[in-house]
Amino acid sequence: MNILIIGNGGREYAIGRKLRSENSVNKLYFAPGNGATLNLGENLDIKDYNKLAYFAKQNMVDLTIVGPEAPLTDGVVDIFKANGLVVFGPTKQAAKLESSKAFMKDFLAKNSIKTASYLSSSNIEEISNFIDKISSDKIVVKADGLCGGKGVIIATSKDEAKKAAKDMLSGASFGEAGSTVVVEEFLDGFELSFFAICDGKNFVSLPVAQDHKKLLDKDEGPNTGGMGAYAPTPLASKELIEKIENDIVKPTLKGMQDENTPFCGVLFVGVMVVDNEPYVLEFNTRFGDPECEVIMPLIDDNLGEILFDAANGRLKNIQIKNKFAVGVVIASKNYPYKSSLKVPIKVREIPVKSHICYAGVSHSGVEIFADGGRVLVCVGVGKDVKEARDNAYKLCENVEFEGMQYRKDIAYQALR
Repeated sequence: MNILIIGNGGREYAIGRKLRSENSVNKLYFAPGNGATLNLGENLDIKDYNKLAYFAKQNMVDLTIVGPEAPLTDGVVDIFKANGLVVFGPTKQAAKLESSKAFMKDFLAKNSIKTASYLSSSNIEEISNFIDKISSDKIVVKADGLCGGKGVIIATSKDEAKKAAKDMLSGASFGEAGSTVVVEEFLDGFELSFFAICDGKNFVSLPVAQDHKKLLDKDEGPNTGGMGAYAPTPLASKELIEKIENDIVKPTLKGMQDENTPFCGVLFVGVMVVDNEPYVLEFNTRFGDPECEVIMPLIDDNLGEILFDAANGRLKNIQIKNKFAVGVVIASKNYPYKSSLKVPIKVREIPVKSHICYAGVSHSGVEIFADGGRVLVCVGVGKDVKEARDNAYKLCENVEFEGMQYRKDIAYQALR
């Protein structure tokens, strides 16, 4: 198979790394890729999706995998399908489950799927009245559109919530993404990242992961795109997984079919578990990052064939290894506040049962440079969470670049 991966982060590197290990994969292309994906395949500097589809046709690409949310929102899947190409990912309309939080919340309500009580509005007076009626002082305020994982404010007072909503509506916080605001009651529980590969009608669940959004140990500091993850989490019991599948995933796929927008791709459910009941915090319509980096090494099957079959509406079962994986994000000096200077990365050695997924990197000759916020992910695999975590941190100790920072407590929820 010749496969094209759209994206340039650690998620796309992890997918490419898995595919590169499979005998059925011939050529691997990345658009645009990063400084390290060159070691897995060929990077393409083609920004126009119509031209990219033309390249795929001319070069006999058998499957295109869309990594990030932005191309999905822009309709890249629709363009590739119109060109008769096999592409794994939801259409622009189906991707609204992620690209519009208001659409997502209304969809949940329409299909009787549990979520926090909410209001979506562009009217500050209506929003303020709703905030006043919420019993708790902890209130969640979200920009409707895509904000790279940073468009959520957890306010600790009604005044703070009103100010956050006002800043979003004015465009001061997130530009056009905040032209509509979603206000929610705060749910007090623990979060899980649930992933299902879908073919429009059917789905197969993947190991349940847990992400670490805060910058610092003990879940302190600002929210980030994710500072680490592990899978599978022992917090997800068999009973809880069945509830998520039956009460969330199945009605979501049926609801999308009913709207004539069948969902094909990765359905990523951000779940809040309250008293052993799963509530939907959000939907994403692609693999999470850094969750993807810890799920890929657990798949004991041919990923290329799995995604090809799913894209063609004939999804089969997926074999999962009886292992655990932990991923620790190493970020640049000034992340997430501002960009950092480009600096060289030195990797002394890679211990057994560990590997690196590169993200915010560029290259010059054979040298790799830290050139982004989240630079790379150190992934460890083991027979249990502790062994996987220890292997990940052994690798962290062998990575060196100026100003690097990383959390020291990834997977603490499973080990305390």
